[in-house]
Amino acid sequence: MNIVEISEKRYTTKHYDPTKKIPAEVIEQLLTVLRNSPSSVNSQPWHFYVIDNEAAKNKILPAIADFNQPRVTGSSHTIVFCIKTPLDEAHLVNLLNQEEKDGRLPSAELKASQDQGRRYFVNLNSKTPESQQCWEGKQAYIALGQLLFAAAAIGVDSTAIEGYDSAKMDEILDLKNKGLKSIVVATLGYRAQDDGNAHRPKSRLPKDQIFTFL
Repeated sequence: MNIVEISEKRYTTKHYDPTKKIPAEVIEQLLTVLRNSPSSVNSQPWHFYVIDNEAAKNKILPAIADFNQPRVTGSSHTIVFCIKTPLDEAHLVNLLNQEEKDGRLPSAELKASQDQGRRYFVNLNSKTPESQQCWEGKQAYIALGQLLFAAAAIGVDSTAIEGYDSAKMDEILDLKNKGLKSIVVATLGYRAQDDGNAHRPKSRLPKDQIFTFL
């Protein structure tokens, strides 16, 4: 299956088969995709809560909008995407140390340049706490896109969920005290046979309305 076929096959799952669970080796692949997701200046301003059992699903369910709750309860896994609040000095130092450990910074000059460049863009997007969170959220959505496409590529169905109460989710998971804020939720699993959305044709605007070639 090529990338065009994957993009045509992927859809937003409305109803999952709760009896079907994603194998451990498959979910590990998807978590690796999340870990490998690109972010501006390799900022990696995220943390992911992986929910794979009934107790954890029930714990977060009060934060999920009523119409989206079946997508959580029926899914195999639910992932809560969080961003760091704030993107602090400890995180920047940790990033730099990890890059050095992984062999990306073979010289002191390159290490200093990487640190300086990253701090420039972090500061540029951190005039206010709100602007920093907006910038971090953009990075989290890059990771979300990676996950949705990767899931479709290996036969896993998915749903991106913005229909939830972020403040309630943050309260349930005690995110404020952990320096985190929830930004979006994704569910993963296998579609139910009666999921009507799986049988509807994909609808997208025509190419001539969305592409301009200069």
